[in-house]
Amino acid sequence: MITVTNTDTKEIQEIFKKQKEYKKVLRTTDAKQRKAKLKRLHDIIAKYRERIHQALREDFRKAPAETDLTEIYPTQSEILHSISHLEKWMRPHSVATPITLVGTRSEIRYEPKGTTLIIGPWNYPFHLIMTPLQSAIAAGNTAVLKPSEHTPHTSHLIKEMIAEAFNPEEVAVVEGDHKVASDLLDLPFDHIFFTGSPNVGRIVMEKAAKNLVPVTLELGGKSPVIIDESADLRDAAKKIMWGKLLNCGQTCVAPDYLIIPENLVNNFIAHARTAVYEFYGNDEKNWPANRDYARIINERHFKRIRHLIEDALEKGARIAFGGHLLEEDNFISPTILTEVTEDMEIMQEEIFGPVLPVVTVKSLEEAVDKVEKREKPLALYIFARSRQAVEYLLKHTHAGGTAVNDTIMHLANPNLPFGGVGPSGHGSYHGEFGFKAFSHERAVLHQNTILSIGQAMYPPYQGISGDVIGLITKLY
Repeated sequence: MITVTNTDTKEIQEIFKKQKEYKKVLRTTDAKQRKAKLKRLHDIIAKYRERIHQALREDFRKAPAETDLTEIYPTQSEILHSISHLEKWMRPHSVATPITLVGTRSEIRYEPKGTTLIIGPWNYPFHLIMTPLQSAIAAGNTAVLKPSEHTPHTSHLIKEMIAEAFNPEEVAVVEGDHKVASDLLDLPFDHIFFTGSPNVGRIVMEKAAKNLVPVTLELGGKSPVIIDESADLRDAAKKIMWGKLLNCGQTCVAPDYLIIPENLVNNFIAHARTAVYEFYGNDEKNWPANRDYARIINERHFKRIRHLIEDALEKGARIAFGGHLLEEDNFISPTILTEVTEDMEIMQEEIFGPVLPVVTVKSLEEAVDKVEKREKPLALYIFARSRQAVEYLLKHTHAGGTAVNDTIMHLANPNLPFGGVGPSGHGSYHGEFGFKAFSHERAVLHQNTILSIGQAMYPPYQGISGDVIGLITKLY
């Protein structure tokens, strides 16, 4: 097992210094130049596809097809979307002129924030650092990337790829653990983009505040699934289990827990079991050998999830199916828990694993009450064929994003913003939202030099000036 070596503090400071200078060059780049850089990033990813497969396989047994689906495809798709729309995004945007500013014209210009820091997570260690990078490049910034030390093969590969595609004064990779992250966060970047846990997100925001650095925080939380009486249970079960088990449950928008009417529980479990058998085979004993099923990232997280299961069972929960664990392989099988109560630890923290607790309710009102008692989630999923039920749930809940009759898939639309609310995140990205996250919206007003209504309101305020101000005030 390879490890990540911490980048020297002096090297970090030298990279930062060079990028602070080079941002002045990038500030004047046009759409053609930026699109060429995005194309270069796209091509290097295509060139290294097989090695990306290998790195993710080494880090946590991820299947090559799942790497294509969740790491490479969405990144390439975002890059191509940016290339297609960049000229429009960069164009100054004219805005309306109020009557009090007759004779002027106003516009919004998008300028690069400057030198940016992107800190990536371990769960999708390629996609969740390269997609923010492409947004930073599209907006005309320099970028320092800090991949997760928990996925060392992917971290090393990203560094190699970036070194081949870019000069370090434009894009550089800094490797290391939390000490390196702390050194980076002490520097006065122009923007910080962080993806990770809410607890670390608070640390990032606190350190950024010392230099008044704006931040985008992509965090997480307990994303609920609500099934209505009107739902197609077979369809819902298959989509929920796919979303839950993708990347072995280590997805920030994975369905964390299920809220379902009491009378539907048994049917749901039957359909869920059928879906999991379709995914990974009918014999649960053979699941550890299935090459399509990933592993928990490391021993520490394996033990954390095992404790959540054990605590739930001690307090009265039951395993509906699954529950097989192999510590030496960091393997936890697809698992559904029933008879779950709020006092169990599994209902107190984000699970981040392939375990789905089932909570029963008697009404949609009770379902809403259970969701709204918690912090605002990164995602909320609704399964219902009743339009009335869907609208009721959308109006009475809060979430960073929502998919109706599906899970995860709202992330695949680059025309939708992706981000959380409060503890689940701050700011959003994807598509144009990513471009804006790394841009400063500069307000520009062009005044008429021949006649300006503003001059009619200059002091002294006795006479005409005071009359004009009084008239305008009455209009409003």
